[in-house]
Order: sequence, then structure tokens, then C-alpha cells
Amino acid sequence: MMSMSSDEVNFLVYRYLQESGFQHSAFTFGVESHIDQSNINGSVVPPGALVSIIQKGVQYVEAEVALNELALIDAVLPDIVATKHSLLQNSRSMKPEFGIKQESNLDDGHFSHELNYKSHGEVMDLDGAANDNDGTLLATAFYDGQARIWNPEGELVRLLSDHKGPIFSIKWNKKGNYLLSAGVDKTAIVWDSNNWEVKQQFGFHQAPTLDVDWQNNNSFASCSTDKIIHICKIGSEVNAIKWDPSGSLLASCSDDLSSKVWSTKQDSWVFDLQGHKKEIYTIAWSPTGPTTASPNAPLFASYDTSVKLWELERGNCIMSLTKHQELVCSVTFSPDGKYLASGSYDRALNVWSTQTGTLVHSFHGNGAIFEVQWSPRGDKLAACFSDNTLCVLDVRNL
Repeated sequence: MMSMSSDEVNFLVYRYLQESGFQHSAFTFGVESHIDQSNINGSVVPPGALVSIIQKGVQYVEAEVALNELALIDAVLPDIVATKHSLLQNSRSMKPEFGIKQESNLDDGHFSHELNYKSHGEVMDLDGAANDNDGTLLATAFYDGQARIWNPEGELVRLLSDHKGPIFSIKWNKKGNYLLSAGVDKTAIVWDSNNWEVKQQFGFHQAPTLDVDWQNNNSFASCSTDKIIHICKIGSEVNAIKWDPSGSLLASCSDDLSSKVWSTKQDSWVFDLQGHKKEIYTIAWSPTGPTTASPNAPLFASYDTSVKLWELERGNCIMSLTKHQELVCSVTFSPDGKYLASGSYDRALNVWSTQTGTLVHSFHGNGAIFEVQWSPRGDKLAACFSDNTLCVLDVRNL
């Protein structure tokens, strides 16, 4: 039989306070309940866990007495549960928990059904739209972290499940081709109503996203308990920017497969570096100085599994490194510029020679590599992996 300890309950309450934006209350509760001394791995606890458990508990009692509605407090009072159970046994009919109720007093073109979907928690928000392809659709956001799309007949058309916690807001754009949702997982998701795939996910907020609103068919605003409002536009994202060591050149890389180098002395880009076949994820500059190799050369890593090194006299690619099997997340130069390291989703940390482009050494871990970094003296190389491990490698004998 499943059981819960007081530490587990305290942790769920602590997480609920955090997710709801009660940061000060969460801090005080965490100190008094000694959350930091518990052995609970918070990374495996999904958002909205406390509410989910409470809902499931109520559902269990509902199932036990086969009732359609039961208040939370009622669920923990045995006398009320027993009374309702007795009433149920004497009843000859029972209202269905899931159903569609016809309404005859609504104008044509409007929804004429009552949707009963109580087992999925509260309906947090809803919005209807005249979609170009599917006609009139209704979108609903639920506390269980799933959005549901309904047709005029009250039938469930689609279940959207990419959020990792309760959804607080859901809205169609005026054209009806995009649906926008936001929730406790700090993200806003744009769904393409032609195929119901995620068009783009925006994760700029540092706390739960409370509301979103369309400016036009391609731009929207989002607000959060982090007290910040973001204005977002659907399309290519600039994934990274980085200044060169001198602070006069700025490199940027984007989802549009381009990497650009900008100068503080002019408004337009200096170089538009083309060559990657998929989105470009990250940037690094080689160190500059009389003792370094390839001074002031930018380095870009891409989802196409390649790493490219460029010279900035003419903007030519002088090296393309292609030993990785999956997207490259991080690149970094050694302090003397003689080596560069790259970390990838293929679990490989590769070290290359910037002089010859050859693979000098390859280290393999037990998870995707998110970040790599040389020590200031260049004798050690650190890497963090998706399996929650951090490795520091001795690279003095390369």
C-alpha cells in the first residue's frame, strides 16, 4: 500500500507555494520544515504535484461512493461519505460524470453543449475561434497541464500535452491558425492548428506564466509572477550572442541557419556567415593575444552536428568539425587557443586541434553534454551531463 511521509507532504506544499508565486511564504515554510535536509529529489517531482494528488484523492472517494460531485472537505468526513453512499444506494438513476448537455436557447454558430470533464481538475481558461480549416473550435486549459480542443458537437478533437503543469491561459489569434497557451512551467507554447504540433515554445520567464494576449497574428505579450512582461514574435529565434575579447565585435547565431558578426561602429552586420544546415545553437570566440592561435576567430556549433571555425579577414570558414553524431550544445577554446572542446547530445566531449582540425581526444559520459569549460590555466576541462553529473578532466597530456 502506498504511504506518504511528513517530509514528502511538506515538500509538496513547499513546491505548491513556489509554483503559485508565494516566494516568501515558500522560503519561510521551507526553513521551518527543514526542506533542505530532506532526501527528496525535486527534479523528478512534476509541477502541480500537490493539486494532482489532492484531485486523485477526491476522485478515489468519488469512485468509492460513485457520486458525481464531492467537495474537498466532504471527502475527508466519513459521516458525509457514508450518508451520500446510502443515498446513492436508494437512488434509481445517476447523473453521468462525463456527458454533453444539449442547449436549445443559443443562436446558430455558437456552442450548444455542456462539456463535463471533471476528472481532469479545474478548467482554468477557455477561448473560441473561427478557424479557417476546421470551422468553429473551442480551446480549454485544464489544471492537469493539458489543453483540449472541442468541435461544435461537443466532441474532443485534440489533446495537447506539452505543458509540464497547470495551464493558466489559452487564446487563439485572430486568424485562428495559432493557439497560444501559458502555465506554471514558465513557458508559453504556440500551437499550429493545421496539425496541432508545437510551432514554437517560449521559455523566457523565470516563474509561472500567468497570462498571454495576442497583439496581432504573429506577436503576443506574456506576464508572469516574476513581474516581467515579454513581447514575443513567432519565427526564428536568436539563440546566442557573445562579444569578442576586445569588446568591439558581437557574434550572434539564429534558428534561420545564419550566424552574424556585428560591429559597434555600424548598424548593419559586418559578416553574414552561412554554412550550417540546421539551427545554430551556440558561439565561442578564440582568445586574443600574441601567444594565442587563431586570435579573434569566432566558433559556431549547430543542430546539424557540426562545429565551424571562421576567419574574419574575408569571412571564410577555415575549419568544419563533423565527428559528432547529434546536435552540439557547447563549444569552448583553451586559454592558449590551441585546442577547442565541444559537447554534444551524443554524450561525447571532443577535443580538437585548432591548427590541424584533427580530433585529439574524445571523452564519453552517461548523458547529453550541456556545457563545457576550460580552466583558466588550461590544464583541466569541465563538463556537465544530463544525468546530473559534473566531470572535471585532466587534459595536461593532450
